[in-house]
Amino acid sequence: MKKENVPQDKSSLENFTREVCYVKNKDGKYETELSTGWETKSVALENAWEEINRRTEEAKNNCLAGKSSPVAYYLELRLMDIPVLAGYTGFFSWQIKRHMKPHIFAKLSDKKLEKYASAFDISITELKNFNP
Repeated sequence: MKKENVPQDKSSLENFTREVCYVKNKDGKYETELSTGWETKSVALENAWEEINRRTEEAKNNCLAGKSSPVAYYLELRLMDIPVLAGYTGFFSWQIKRHMKPHIFAKLSDKKLEKYASAFDISITELKNFNP
């Protein structure tokens, strides 16, 4: 790509970050150039965030309806998956899946809840008294 062809489309991240692109200068040598982004990438990024927000909202509604525990909500909110959470807490994946059930979550000890609270960067009180 030539230096003058580097995309500079508007994006939601243009005020926060730039992407480094390798371009050819007038002499045909490679150098770096900053790009604010390009439309295709911006659309894909916006779609990804919409999906994240939808999943978080669904997890919140399931928790409020008593279909799942706060673990499921904070897992989505913190952009984690079960293996990542297992790494932070030391729980096995099957245990985390069980802890997502409200009746199992209600029986968890403060020691176990502390592991979740630490992983989600919240207090045990916030975890126990779910109020997003």
